[in-house]
Amino acid sequence: MVGHVGVGGSNPIRLQSMITCDTMDTEASIAQTIELAEAGCEIVRITAPTVKDAANLQHIVRGLRDRGCGVPIVADIHFKPEAAMEAAKWVDKVRINPGNYADSKKFKIIEYSDEQYAAELERIRERFTPLVRLCQERGIAIRIGTNHGSLSDRIMNRYGDTPLGMVESALEFARIARDLGYHDFIFSMKASNPKVMIAAYRLLVARLNEEGPDWNYPLHLGVTEAGEGEDGRIKSAIGIGSLLEDGIGDTIRVSLTEDSIHEIPVAKALVETAASHAQQSTFDGAQPALPFDPFSYQRRASDTIVIAGGADALRPVQIGGEQTVRVAVRQANFDKIAHKLDRMGDYKPEFVYENCGVVEVDPRDDNEIARLNCLTNPQLITVRDGLDLPLIMAFRLLAAKVDPRHPILLKDSLTISQNPEADFLRTLLVASTSIGALLCDGIGDAILIQGEQGPGQALRLSYNILQAAGTRIFKTDYVACPSCGRTLFNLQTTTAKIKAATVHLKGVKIAIMGCIVNGPGEMADADFGYVGGAPGKVNLYVGKTAVKFNIPETEAVDRLKDLIREHGKWFEPPPSAPAEAEAALAGG
Repeated sequence: MVGHVGVGGSNPIRLQSMITCDTMDTEASIAQTIELAEAGCEIVRITAPTVKDAANLQHIVRGLRDRGCGVPIVADIHFKPEAAMEAAKWVDKVRINPGNYADSKKFKIIEYSDEQYAAELERIRERFTPLVRLCQERGIAIRIGTNHGSLSDRIMNRYGDTPLGMVESALEFARIARDLGYHDFIFSMKASNPKVMIAAYRLLVARLNEEGPDWNYPLHLGVTEAGEGEDGRIKSAIGIGSLLEDGIGDTIRVSLTEDSIHEIPVAKALVETAASHAQQSTFDGAQPALPFDPFSYQRRASDTIVIAGGADALRPVQIGGEQTVRVAVRQANFDKIAHKLDRMGDYKPEFVYENCGVVEVDPRDDNEIARLNCLTNPQLITVRDGLDLPLIMAFRLLAAKVDPRHPILLKDSLTISQNPEADFLRTLLVASTSIGALLCDGIGDAILIQGEQGPGQALRLSYNILQAAGTRIFKTDYVACPSCGRTLFNLQTTTAKIKAATVHLKGVKIAIMGCIVNGPGEMADADFGYVGGAPGKVNLYVGKTAVKFNIPETEAVDRLKDLIREHGKWFEPPPSAPAEAEAALAGG
């Protein structure tokens, strides 16, 4: 129970979000919380970076209850156990991050002996036990929330910056709680990279199953630093949606670099989509072994083949093997955009579905599979439209039963949309969940969006899914955190400024972080980072190393551009090319 809200078991999947204002602003905190609750948010998180902020939670909670708002409140704690102890007096749940709750992160390389490691665990036990005792006394919950970006030096040195390190970090704290007879806790395994996040949650579930039936604790799902707009929604759907489809997850939070109120419709749609898919018919035969390692990413091996482009404007295309994942269109949609291919930039279709010789298969039909596997030459294959099978299951089944030399074309739907008025958000989330989940499984050599009628929107969605899944980087990649009370600058306007200045830098990854909490770690695979260091001041990073400090916010974007130049990754934007491509897509 989190306040009056049950989490896990037979309860529905719960929706969470976080307010963005300063925790010391009591009235703004109350107002934002009520707004979220009225929008359907069932649990609200508020940051408590200091003891002073934590103490003010008393006034926020009292104000909410006086106004008739009973939504449970969660205190978000990172560095200060003292703040956690204060917050636990007033809230319904305390979220702690094992990576920095009792450890100071210095990025030091230390080889720990078993004795030294045990001594560190004992130190953590001493720091964590008082909070567990207090939460036990008050009957409130704890979230043991591991972040890929803030694993402790101790975990990093023993397990690396890996899903296994994330799981072990959380289990260390869970064992302490269990030793004290406390079980009211929830796990989370958040990362900005959907592949890492998916692997971490799957690994956690497997480890909990190994530990025994009394380790069945609820799980909170989220992709950190997902970003904004379509990109943020796509990345969230890939990470959260794919796990929900696997039956994993009891609460979710969609983290967007936008006002928190915009997170709730996305979260609702993800939950509703997963619920509707769970009611579809399932495969009744013997389940084959998974055609991928659920705990680490490796692309499915296939042969490289050459297919026809299918139209005069499209050349023959290589698919499979080491080739990048390709983008297909139906002939009807190609005909609508053929006159403007030269203006579509990086969003062009690469082949026409009807003319590429793709073999459509019912993966349940062993005779069809046997005929395909007897062919001398590898063929591009896909699941036949119109089958009554959940889509992700259908393609996993195909990959499991067919000879691996055959490349696979993924679809977002097994029916072609006939509805020009279809809700694009739902189309986006379904396509991102289905295709994104399979790509993160390592399955797929080409993709086709047929749940969206507009050819321009379908192509843009295709490429953006490939980018968000880390499968095909064709534009600048941004890792941007959602705002909260710790944020030291306006994330939305700052992100817009940075994008305006750098959107033409294809393949460059830029992290935009409001504070230092997850910054260095989540920026580990970013080329450059822009991080709030103090009010009005910004620190710039190369990778996870800070190289420029306390830059005035008014100068920081220009200094970021200078830093990119220094490292040889800057080039001047071509005149109006991105704008022309967007206009061409919109016209479709």
